[in-house]
Amino acid sequence: MAEEEDKGSGGGKSKMMLIVIVGVVILLVAVGVAAYLLGSKSAQSAPVAAEVEETEKVEGIGPMVDVSDFIINILDKNETRYLKAAITLELENEETVVEVNERMPQIRDSVLLLVGNKTFAELNDLQGKLQLRAEIIVRLNKLLKKGKVKGIYFTEFVVQ
Repeated sequence: MAEEEDKGSGGGKSKMMLIVIVGVVILLVAVGVAAYLLGSKSAQSAPVAAEVEETEKVEGIGPMVDVSDFIINILDKNETRYLKAAITLELENEETVVEVNERMPQIRDSVLLLVGNKTFAELNDLQGKLQLRAEIIVRLNKLLKKGKVKGIYFTEFVVQ
């Protein structure tokens, strides 16, 4: 009779052990998948971030000009979305500061048109923000005649 009780409790222990092992295996697989997915996103954005940092180290800091806040409708098929952003322009020299201040309406218009054609998905991740920064620099440098924009800094960036 005592032997029958031991056999019954042994079967329960083995079932419990099997459940624990299966649970641990599932947990390890989930952690592995999460690490893979997070690692692949980091690997893609790392080269762009490294390029930006390298560019900033090579050159000295130029004069800065704040561009007042933007509130812009952005493209989205399902919802009305807005971007509230403020940018600071880093310029080559003081002469460029004068030109930027004179052309501020054109600069704001150029940024508004560019950002207004972006989607929520494009603006919601790091890669999209870095791409937008590069596009703004190219647009503004085409507009300016006396100098160049060296960098764009987002001092505020909220997408709703």
